[in-house]
Amino acid sequence: MGQVLDTGEQLMVPVEVLEVGGEGALWKFLLSGAMAGAVSRTGTAPLDRAKVYMQVYSSKTNFMNLLGGLRSMVQEGGVRSLWRGNGINVLKIAPEYAIKFSVFEQCKNYFCGVHGSPPFQERLLAGSLAVAISQTLINPMEVLKTRLTLRRTGQYKGLLDCARQILERDGTRALYRGYLPNMLGIIPYACTDLAVYEMLRCLWLKSGRDMEDPSGLVSLSSVTLSTTCGQMASYPLTLVRTRMQAQDTVEGSNPTMRGVFRRILAQQGWPGLYRGMTPTLLKVLPAGGISYVVYEAMKKTLTR
Repeated sequence: MGQVLDTGEQLMVPVEVLEVGGEGALWKFLLSGAMAGAVSRTGTAPLDRAKVYMQVYSSKTNFMNLLGGLRSMVQEGGVRSLWRGNGINVLKIAPEYAIKFSVFEQCKNYFCGVHGSPPFQERLLAGSLAVAISQTLINPMEVLKTRLTLRRTGQYKGLLDCARQILERDGTRALYRGYLPNMLGIIPYACTDLAVYEMLRCLWLKSGRDMEDPSGLVSLSSVTLSTTCGQMASYPLTLVRTRMQAQDTVEGSNPTMRGVFRRILAQQGWPGLYRGMTPTLLKVLPAGGISYVVYEAMKKTLTR
């Protein structure tokens, strides 16, 4: 069964997942993947919160590095504050996985029948559609996660109170802030992720190694590198999405994507579009490793 590394960012669907074992194995994969994602996201939650904190609050006059961001969060709310927003981040894994893999399976069957592997272009389209539909449905949870991650001590009593305050102050449309850059970010992410993975696969094949049953290290390193490249390609749009979702904190009323881009470039220049990239890159390897170990353990448990 194909390996999925959940780092808390956009996740492409490996086609191999749905090629082995038929539909009966899908629920085992979803359960194993959800558990692996929950553990890896919880383990790397401080880095994820530091990333969001730096994306929103770092500026030319308030340059914030990783240690400075972590220090500011601990001073404001204690060590436990490093896990703010992690609850809903874990909570949205199950619906996100279920929607994404169900849509991907239908697209795959449409493109190449129940059996068979789609070529690169069809795989790219099927994966992008799966991510787009899942992100459309869970975008309100993404907004809530961003607000809860950035909340000050005592600002919200919990998830429901956060949702209530957003709806009362900004209306239903606020739950879809950042939707446009989120959708646009799928294109560079998917293209780069799959292209790098296919390139690495071709290199391994040319070297004479067996890629039909690659070792865990080969699978881990290939997917980690392709995921990292995908995140870097789409990062400016991810940053803009986060700034729009946190608009009541820093951007004023109803910021547009173009307006946020202009503001970042005017205040910080092109490097400003990559604020928070350090914790993003630092969490890829531990998140991937944790996800890999937990996923393999869950898969063995469920197949006994």
